[in-house]
Amino acid sequence: MLETQRLATSVVAAVIDDGRNLNAALAAALARHPDLVSSQRATITDLTYGTLRFGMQLDAVLDRLLTAPLRDRTLRRLLLVALYQLQYTRAAPYAVVDHAVRCAAALGAPRAKTLVNAVLRNFLRQREALLAQSAQKETARYAYPQWWIEKLRAQYPQHYASALLAGNTHPPFTLRVNGRRIARDAYLALLAQHQIAAAAVGDRGVRLERALPVERVPGFDAGLASVQDAGAQLAAPLLDARDGMRVLDACAAPGGKTTHLLELADLDLTALDCDAARLERVQQNLARLGLSAKLICGDAGRPETWWDGRPFDRILADVPCSASGVVRRHPDIKWLRRAADIAQFASRQRALLDVLWRLLASGGKLLYTTCSVFQEENAQQIADFLACHPDANLLPWSGIPAPAGAPEGQLLPDHEHDGFFYALLQKI
Repeated sequence: MLETQRLATSVVAAVIDDGRNLNAALAAALARHPDLVSSQRATITDLTYGTLRFGMQLDAVLDRLLTAPLRDRTLRRLLLVALYQLQYTRAAPYAVVDHAVRCAAALGAPRAKTLVNAVLRNFLRQREALLAQSAQKETARYAYPQWWIEKLRAQYPQHYASALLAGNTHPPFTLRVNGRRIARDAYLALLAQHQIAAAAVGDRGVRLERALPVERVPGFDAGLASVQDAGAQLAAPLLDARDGMRVLDACAAPGGKTTHLLELADLDLTALDCDAARLERVQQNLARLGLSAKLICGDAGRPETWWDGRPFDRILADVPCSASGVVRRHPDIKWLRRAADIAQFASRQRALLDVLWRLLASGGKLLYTTCSVFQEENAQQIADFLACHPDANLLPWSGIPAPAGAPEGQLLPDHEHDGFFYALLQKI
């Protein structure tokens, strides 16, 4: 436990104090220690994700436990990791405290061992009172920044609390069955043969009762299924692409929606992304599923560098966004996003939408989508676009009904899916 606690602390510190991406920081930490066994890697992953997920609650608890400000940032992150273990894991409390004290000693800070021991033991003695007192602050009650809470409350007064709390849960583990290789009922039977509990969801989805490493998912390497959230699985059917159509997936990586489109129809599909490394993941997914597409590394906002001038019948515009709808999969977003970022994302989205619209054939359809819950990136974005484009028509929504009071096409995170927004536009 000592090594896992120490490495988790370094990753949490990299995110909170240095502003690094969680996936990158975690991958770098694990790469530096190739001798770690799979159980240790899984524990480090859980500790980093969990600490960042509930970190703002734990931060408030820690403030109540400290008698003076703690200037040693690494020591503070160690205490957050240990508090997460005590509150949210089944680790033996005595072992958590003992290893945290030993980690503190390794930091070489004066009196660090005594401080860590006292803070963690006081938490164990006063846990219920500390949690109740801390919950008086909204940032601790919901474990989100205050600006995020206030924005959701203003935009979804009936649902903001449930959406926030859903973002703190473990995400559902959902697969998309590759209908070109196996029927969903047959795949469910295959899962049952492996004693894996699962249920059908949506048109082609299967939700597992418990998450599994992909290498243990039956038929994954053979291309029978892909990991994809149930909300994300709406995109390809909504776009209504049919055999022979010329289709652009404008921000394609890592390829979940690209491959879904190709599973549904025989298309002349171009998968575009500005990141060559991430575009390689698209190719890997295509190969695993037995599909093919034209891959281009390029900027969707600069079509003059890659477009051949022939209009597309369908365009999927899965634009860069705040990712506020998938925060339970990426809890570092809570720490890395700022309120001012939303307007910047909206500006970039609007520019991309304007450019991509020019590439769409008359009568063609463009599906605008984000994994955001903020209306500036979603419903307001589309309202502004329609006001400036008389040749655009917003088609009726045919997906999962939006929560009461939410704009059409807006999904808020719940136990079945993440948060997404969809708007299907047709060029008149």
